[in-house]
Amino acid sequence: MTVQIFPPLEIPETLAAGPGPGNTDARVLKAFAGAGIADHMHGDVLRGMVECKHMLRRLWGTTNTYTFAVAGTGWSGLDTMFAAVMPGDRVVAFSNGTFSGIDALTLRIKAATPTEHAANPLDPQAASVIVIDVPHGTSVTGEMVEAALAEHKPKWAFMAHWETGSGRINDLRGFSDACEKHGAMGLVDAVSSLGVEDFAIDDFPGVAGWASCPQKGLCCLPLTYAPVSFTDAYIDSLHTSGAYSYVHNPLFEARHWGILDGQDADKGSYHRTHSAYAVSALHESLRLVLADGLAKRAHAYRTHEAVLREALVAMGCEVTSNMTSLVVLNLPPALAGREMELVQNCRARGFGIWPTLSAPVQVRIGILNLLDRGVITRIVQLFAEALEELGGEVDHDSVTAILDSRYGTCVAA
Repeated sequence: MTVQIFPPLEIPETLAAGPGPGNTDARVLKAFAGAGIADHMHGDVLRGMVECKHMLRRLWGTTNTYTFAVAGTGWSGLDTMFAAVMPGDRVVAFSNGTFSGIDALTLRIKAATPTEHAANPLDPQAASVIVIDVPHGTSVTGEMVEAALAEHKPKWAFMAHWETGSGRINDLRGFSDACEKHGAMGLVDAVSSLGVEDFAIDDFPGVAGWASCPQKGLCCLPLTYAPVSFTDAYIDSLHTSGAYSYVHNPLFEARHWGILDGQDADKGSYHRTHSAYAVSALHESLRLVLADGLAKRAHAYRTHEAVLREALVAMGCEVTSNMTSLVVLNLPPALAGREMELVQNCRARGFGIWPTLSAPVQVRIGILNLLDRGVITRIVQLFAEALEELGGEVDHDSVTAILDSRYGTCVAA
């Protein structure tokens, strides 16, 4: 029998202008490829993990000892955070987009009883989980959280900080305050906000657990390490109830990073065979973010998103998002219903934008690690060409005037 040998896989360079993953910094790629050892217990690798742990505490703005990273994408970090939720636990979850919706499903899976699982294994209807569905394109407000927690008195409350499914920022202050007032332990999906918005998690005492990812605000390689952080109250609850997981058990994961009994230990204990290459990449990504400073990065995101937003509106699009790393829009009325066609045309040209993954179908254009006048101008030009290809009309003089005017006056250009 002839064995087919496929040719080497060559993936062309793409302008990743979607909700994430973002374009990985060349210095992070160099750190990944330059790691000269595969021994995951080598002293330099373990030192790198210790330094990552301390850099994550600085980046999160926290004194939480249980701050570390979980091997995998953001879903691995989220699954670790949700591991403390046990069958029958009362939970209130807020859903206003694709990803908070999947988070809510995860919580129903975690909190479902064996009988509820058996009745519907892939979509268990856990009676103890109350999902508050907030309309697409609408932010979760503090008033919504206050009303739900006052009524249901849950042990856990969940919200996404930034929901990339609809491009909405949700009210973190209102969520934390309501959790604190009603004695709920807040859980926050910070997959899209870490490294983009300037905030410190210790300023939100109602939130007990946080989970993020490596490939958005950190612009590190996917499948490296997803940051998480837990308060002492969360860890105390976990010690009381346990978790039905070994791989994503926060206590076992923490030991891996040299965190034992609430203290930093001399070294971690074996939990998984991690990658020295991934540790090196995460380490470099954290160094770069901290060297830039969150305040500077957050200002740059606000500046460039505002320019991009104004240019898209000038093309006849309606922007419905309020995130600073992602613009979610409706096409001009004459092109309504052709969102997927436009996205596929753009992707075929190496311009990687995305549709929303749930109804209503919209277009998402992101600027992760693209904080540069030249790149934003290129995004605007490519999108204008895509609109015209479908028969849309673009006033190029007006769009150019916006770019010249805004970048002529803003410091971050």
